[in-house]
Amino acid sequence: MVTTSPPTTRIREPATAPLTARLWRMMKSRAATPYLLLAPYLVVISIALIYPLIQSVILSFQDWKLGMQPEEAEFIGFANYLYLLGDPFVWRSVGVTLTFAFAVVSLEMVAGIGLALLLNRQMRGLALLRTIFILPMMVAPIVVGLIWRFMYNEQFGILNKLLRLVGLGGVPWLSSPDMALASIIIADVWQWTPFVFILSLAALQSLPASALEAARMDGATPWQSLWMIKLPLIMPVIVVTALLRLIDAFKVLEVIFIMTDGGPGLSTEILALHIYKTAFVSQQLGRASALSNLLLLLVLVLGVSLIVFTKLRDRSVARARALRAEADRLDD
Repeated sequence: MVTTSPPTTRIREPATAPLTARLWRMMKSRAATPYLLLAPYLVVISIALIYPLIQSVILSFQDWKLGMQPEEAEFIGFANYLYLLGDPFVWRSVGVTLTFAFAVVSLEMVAGIGLALLLNRQMRGLALLRTIFILPMMVAPIVVGLIWRFMYNEQFGILNKLLRLVGLGGVPWLSSPDMALASIIIADVWQWTPFVFILSLAALQSLPASALEAARMDGATPWQSLWMIKLPLIMPVIVVTALLRLIDAFKVLEVIFIMTDGGPGLSTEILALHIYKTAFVSQQLGRASALSNLLLLLVLVLGVSLIVFTKLRDRSVARARALRAEADRLDD
């Protein structure tokens, strides 16, 4: 007589099991692996970014001056924001910041991509040239400000000496309101064009050789290969690079502080420098926090606008290619 054992039933864990036990079993499962790997990063971000941001927002609603205890600060609502929105000096700084940011990003993108296209080939001394081109990026911003301040000096600066040697007079690089911002733009382009160059060169060197070879076999000229193959393929890298440089351009402080301190007048006082002066010269920490939040909002708006514009452009290009392919199919 064959006896069969009763089927074993898996006893389900009661819902009242300790929370710590359930969390421990979840942590041991594979589904929790990504969260465990992200946990240290999330902790660091929470401490270094989210908490200071929350504190900045809270401080912006208070009348807190330098030297006061936190409990002495007075809650004043949106008074700091209303004051800043009506302050003409803030709007002057916004205009200077936008002019500076768009000028340096445009020049650096053109120069960096141009250098990458020029050096994306086999030639003697190429490694040395690449090393020389990235050296300015390694220099500290304060040192960059000092170097260019001495070079721009009207009396003993090397630039005015060279101009006098060729029969031209000296240029008031940093003492003229019309020249000061352009002089700072030149210094920033000198320092950060290598950043664009490195990323663009890496993107160009990662292009599939088959696409370039197919374009060459189809009789495409170098300019056609550039505009229709290379640039569209590296466009994601170009957009990310432009976004990084745009964000960084809004945070420039050391170079301008060393070279002009916002002068002459307010011709080079960008928002970051205005925030510094509001906090540590005027000692208005609440207003400085409100201005920092406005700067953050401005950067977010510009960054999101750039991303949305790129997405819309990609969709329009893809739609145009699909329509062209459909037209070619119907013609055949």
